[in-house]
Amino acid sequence: MSSPVPAPAYTNPVLNADWPDPDAVQVDGSYYLIASSFNRVPGLPVLRSRNLVDWEHLGHALPELPGRHYSLPRHGSGVWAPALRHHDGKFWIFYPDPDHGIFVVTATDPAGPWTEPHLLYEGRGLIDPCPLWDDDGSAYLVHGWAKSRIGVKNRLTVHRMSPDARRLLDGGVHVIDGEALAGYTTIEGPKFYKRDGWYWIFAPAGGVATGWQSVFRSRSPFGPYEGRRVLAQNSSPVNGPHQGAWVTTPEGEDWFLHFQDRGPYGRVVHLQPMGWDPDGWPWMGERTSDGGAGTPVLQHAYPTGTGPEDVAPPASDAFTSDKLGRQWHWQANADPAWLTLPGDGRALLHPKANDPVNLRELPNVLGQILPGVECSFSTSLKLDGVPVGTRAGVVILGRQYAWLGIVRTADGYLLGSGRGGQRPQEDPLTDAVELRAPTLDVRIRVDAGHQARFEWRTGTASEWRMLNAVFDVVEGQWIGAELGIFAASPLGSAESGGVIVGPVQVDTAPATLEPSGEFAAAATP
Repeated sequence: MSSPVPAPAYTNPVLNADWPDPDAVQVDGSYYLIASSFNRVPGLPVLRSRNLVDWEHLGHALPELPGRHYSLPRHGSGVWAPALRHHDGKFWIFYPDPDHGIFVVTATDPAGPWTEPHLLYEGRGLIDPCPLWDDDGSAYLVHGWAKSRIGVKNRLTVHRMSPDARRLLDGGVHVIDGEALAGYTTIEGPKFYKRDGWYWIFAPAGGVATGWQSVFRSRSPFGPYEGRRVLAQNSSPVNGPHQGAWVTTPEGEDWFLHFQDRGPYGRVVHLQPMGWDPDGWPWMGERTSDGGAGTPVLQHAYPTGTGPEDVAPPASDAFTSDKLGRQWHWQANADPAWLTLPGDGRALLHPKANDPVNLRELPNVLGQILPGVECSFSTSLKLDGVPVGTRAGVVILGRQYAWLGIVRTADGYLLGSGRGGQRPQEDPLTDAVELRAPTLDVRIRVDAGHQARFEWRTGTASEWRMLNAVFDVVEGQWIGAELGIFAASPLGSAESGGVIVGPVQVDTAPATLEPSGEFAAAATP
């Protein structure tokens, strides 16, 4: 008699890169996930999966951020934690901009097109909205508060809402006050559900990197609510497991998607098994013997009826399309004049005369999220007819950044580099080297300890040369670090020419979980 075939198992995190504040729904057997995007443009990434583990990147719900305010990088602003729902034949995204208010976009197809953002609730400090349409046709909205904008946090507020989500119908009721709960700080990120006559608010507390997941229930959307903690780090290496989505499969299984803050790698996404106790409360992760908050699982069998699929968000780009790949984003609302894509394996960056000598303040940095494992990011550069002082290169960008590339001088071309951050201007990363031609291959390698090393060569026949400098990668403002490409000319220069960028190659190594809780990787090939 043959032995039973073991069920395929997945390893957390299921999205090992910066997909912050995930929310998800299941529609007709497919799962759709969205994430915060902050100042990145396009924003509101939309992903799809058939097994809750392997995800493909469908596109973005927000081609640009509303208003002229976002013509420059606004680090830490833009799209905070959104909510995704499917109701009345449409997909709905409610997202907050902490400086402007709560917006709503809809689509019949999650791949788009999405409607223009509708400002549902104007005001500062309004964050983390989530709608609930009730059985009787009424609708509600729950949201949190940002102390950095309005001086208030650690509370959740519920409003009556018009069913078409065009307006709120009252001034709201504060239904959960974290100050009144022992040990609670920074309760936020609420998700609104209804089950068996109970109104449920799933909400994290305790901070991004150190918190836990709680759930609250009431017989009325306006409370009173009772709550308990259902997921915490406990003995696991997964810090701050919280803020995400309860999803039910067509087979009736319940799962919970949440994030873990990994510093420079951003907020990676984990998948936890979930169920319901006889007393009506949910459990998540690995159940504890004392009935307390569950512990995150590191591995688990796939949802019933599914297994591994060969899909993943893209990273490398051969530039064979005349449209920008879904992995890319700008640091602010984009000008079409920044980039031309002929579709022939090259991207042509058009330097603007806007170099602030600080790449954190440059809107036309073309970036993508940093993989959560050891990786390399490489491409080729060629300056063509650009003015003196123009620079172009690759950058690893967070609160601090470092770059390597080419600088056009009055006499020719130099190997240029720099490091900077929140100070007005940057410092050289290494001594300049004269180049014989305006072409260069450049590569950034990031190791398992999130240290970056920079390499260059003057042609594929030459050896890679490594700079002596090592850069400690740091996170951005509420996001992980990014890998990017840029081109900029000095302020006041006459704009001309372009920078030809060859295919971008991103290589990663498979990850293993170290006892310390860090995800390490073998050497990148």
